[in-house]
Amino acid sequence: MSQSELESGGRPNRGFLAIVERLGNLLPDPIMIFVWLIAGLMAFSALGAALGWSASFAFTGTEAPPFGLLKDGVLTFQAQSLFSEENITRLFTEMPRTLTGFAPLGTVLVVIFGAAVAERVGLFSALIRASLRNAPRVILTPMVAVVGMTSHHASDAAYVVFIPLAGLLYASVGRHPLVGIAAAFAAVSGGFAGNITPGQIDVILFGFTQEAARIIDPAWTMNPLGNWWFILGIVAVFTPIIWFVTDRIVEPRLGAWGGEADDGLKAELARSAVTDLEARGLRMAGVAALGVVLAFAALALWPGYTPLIDESKTGPSQLQPLYGALVGGFMLLFLTSGIAFGVGAGTVRTTQDVIEKMIDGVKVMAPYIVFVFFAAHFVAMFNWSRLGPIAAIHGAEALKVLALPPAVLLVSVQGFSSLLDLFIGSASAKWSAMAPVVVPMFMLLGISPEMTTAAYRMGDSYTNIMTPLMAYFPLVLGFCRRWTPSTGVGSLLALMLPYALGFMVVGMAMTMAWAHFDLPLGPGAQVHYTPPGALAGE
Repeated sequence: MSQSELESGGRPNRGFLAIVERLGNLLPDPIMIFVWLIAGLMAFSALGAALGWSASFAFTGTEAPPFGLLKDGVLTFQAQSLFSEENITRLFTEMPRTLTGFAPLGTVLVVIFGAAVAERVGLFSALIRASLRNAPRVILTPMVAVVGMTSHHASDAAYVVFIPLAGLLYASVGRHPLVGIAAAFAAVSGGFAGNITPGQIDVILFGFTQEAARIIDPAWTMNPLGNWWFILGIVAVFTPIIWFVTDRIVEPRLGAWGGEADDGLKAELARSAVTDLEARGLRMAGVAALGVVLAFAALALWPGYTPLIDESKTGPSQLQPLYGALVGGFMLLFLTSGIAFGVGAGTVRTTQDVIEKMIDGVKVMAPYIVFVFFAAHFVAMFNWSRLGPIAAIHGAEALKVLALPPAVLLVSVQGFSSLLDLFIGSASAKWSAMAPVVVPMFMLLGISPEMTTAAYRMGDSYTNIMTPLMAYFPLVLGFCRRWTPSTGVGSLLALMLPYALGFMVVGMAMTMAWAHFDLPLGPGAQVHYTPPGALAGE
């Protein structure tokens, strides 16, 4: 083996992915990437404001989107310099709010309080060893793929809990832990649009879709189940892609795992048998977990007392408080089951033991918190500059004049969504800017709001794993370095690129096929839409 191969961790330093890895490793740390992006954004915003960049369209809604100027039925976005007095004041006075208001940060910190306890008392390790120690190697990847895509009901908790667990799972059966992390990252992030059942993200995105659709049809009401069959189809087509790429491309490239973990992790892997105390802890953890589930069920179903159900709504919209409570619910689930396991297994003896494990979990998150400070300010300043809505409007107008078939138009929206996703990770932030233009425009072209939302979601999905600017990329990179300290930004990009390319090709084909064959998107949701008579030119 050559010296260059040794420096790359024993992986052959040849081929296209090796080139991607070497080039990617030349990139600066993700934190510095955001520092330079903020500097470039400020300069670009000043240029846009000086040149009078703007975008307008006819608006018949009753409430203008954020940062828009509504006058005489025309909604206008005007570029604003980030050097203006207003924005400089906002930058410094709202700095704490900008950081704490960044949604992924709160989610991660809340979940880590419980997950840190469950991990450090040994619950996760015991669960894996008890349930999967003798599982056939061949079914691990599809299991990881399906569970990863369904983990979105736990919101961003999947990044904090499931991805590192996948690495430990693969290591526990003698496979390279980075293979498990790559498969899990592909499922959770690249397959973000897929799921078994609708969840919180459906309600959030369809909320923006509803407001946009009412520009054309004031009576249009969102259906949170409007993409159910589509997101289920994503799970069906993405699972074999993850399976093939993981077992046929990623794992052969990484090679056999040489035990690069530290002594603590090696010792953890060596404890393959579940002790009697651990078995008792697992039983107690199961009872505790069941208690949390029953408590949440009671809060949703108890007659006359349903804080997790919105009685003022009808249909699936009633479940929105329940979806919003899942992050706190999972924290409580991990915390209580972790404590119960620790008491049963003897790893928790006092309340101080629990507190110390929670504190230790937050310590590990320190690099991520530093990164979030810069990422949160980039996203906020992008909104203050109005450059996002301006770009979305002009992009939608360019699509409109092409007069392309619906399938091609939808793929164009998907491509535009993918491009924005390389720089802005928040799905709701991008859709809130795009939806007021894309949804009504496509309604006039005979495409339903549900189909437009589905195309956006597909495009917002697979590019998550192609960019180090994704909010959780540094977190996943840290998970990789836990096992292979030499892992760089380019190393992770090279691992994920085959997944992203596979998702992109199949995702575009799936979107076009769904529109071409006019397949139902969900209960009561179709591809095509008939505009009101006056708007249809009747």
